Amino acid sequence: MSQSLDQIFIHGKQWLLSFLSGHAPNWLIQIASSLLNIAMLLGVFLTLFALMSVLERKILGRMQNRYGPNRVGPFGLFQPIADGIKMLIKEDVVPARADKIVHFLAPIVIAAAAILALGVIPYGRNMTPFVIDGGILFFFAVGSTTELAVFMAGWGSNNKFSMLGAMRAIAQMISYELPLIITVLPVVMVVGSLNPDKIVAAQKYYYFGFAPHWFVLTPWGFTAFLLFFVSGLVESNRTPFDVPEGESEIVAGHMTEYSGFKYATFFLAEYLGMFAVSGLAVTLFLGGWHAPFPFLAFIPSYVWFFVKLSILLFVFIWVRGTLPRVRVDQMMNFAWKFMLPMAFTCVVSAAVWHYAGHRLTGWLWSLAVIVAVYFMLSLFLDSRKKFAPRTYRFAE
Repeated sequence: MSQSLDQIFIHGKQWLLSFLSGHAPNWLIQIASSLLNIAMLLGVFLTLFALMSVLERKILGRMQNRYGPNRVGPFGLFQPIADGIKMLIKEDVVPARADKIVHFLAPIVIAAAAILALGVIPYGRNMTPFVIDGGILFFFAVGSTTELAVFMAGWGSNNKFSMLGAMRAIAQMISYELPLIITVLPVVMVVGSLNPDKIVAAQKYYYFGFAPHWFVLTPWGFTAFLLFFVSGLVESNRTPFDVPEGESEIVAGHMTEYSGFKYATFFLAEYLGMFAVSGLAVTLFLGGWHAPFPFLAFIPSYVWFFVKLSILLFVFIWVRGTLPRVRVDQMMNFAWKFMLPMAFTCVVSAAVWHYAGHRLTGWLWSLAVIVAVYFMLSLFLDSRKKFAPRTYRFAE
């Protein structure tokens, strides 16, 4: 029954392509198939973006004991429409000495990279928009163009604050992209493939008939998942790692000279990037579209994917509403002195687990490797000796 429900969204596409097969050449059919995939991606994730833009403000409002948007439409659900209209009719101000072409192309490039990254994630059974053998490699290759787009925004604005913000953003994105990629290597090593569909298929089994065979339930997988998630926070420029947009220091970073729909495009790209990183985390560590228990397999596969995706997005919002912004030096030290060594440790731990035959002994040895390295790093990076005791003085 689940497989039949999974076909609801792809019957229309199959019908259209079968109609074209008798009336059009193969190259036109391939183009039509790609355009349909992109249209479906945009339809789903633009709707999710609109929903997230209002739900995030409502959730943060509840966390901070205040109201979120509640005026426009029932329960404030039409707020995204009002925001979109506002962004469309706002004046597009471009600095007089800015590089007009680069300034215009930067938001387009960053949004296109996020959309392409979404195209290789399996959202359900037979629901991968673009099936590529090296899909994981494609994801990171496309995602790395974000740094170029950020640099284009800073350079093209011809503004010192924009340029400083762009340099700060590129520094943190490159620093955290290394642990982001390295934490993917254990999964690729264990599965033996860069194909996201095969990675999801490797997690379809159940221990003892009920416990999910997800990589996050192994010591190396749980550690890699945490490192991947933190790196995804940084790559998305989300609080507490939104250092390039420190209002008290460099205004809005590389977006300082953007307004109107161009600014909205940057905002859209940030959310699409958040969706892409969370979707890849679900694919790599949380079993993809598989149900957590076998007796729940009757629920359509895409429902399980978006349930897991929604949980990760809620954690993104939760972290934003809880933690303050970190200093840039603390963030960079954390990347190079802790995140990177722990990411390499996950590779070694996964190798130990794999060559021990995925048994309990391998699980324990894998855990021992993680704990040993974490303990050594905690001693090496002990920051208490770097700061003198703080004293407080109060007026009498």
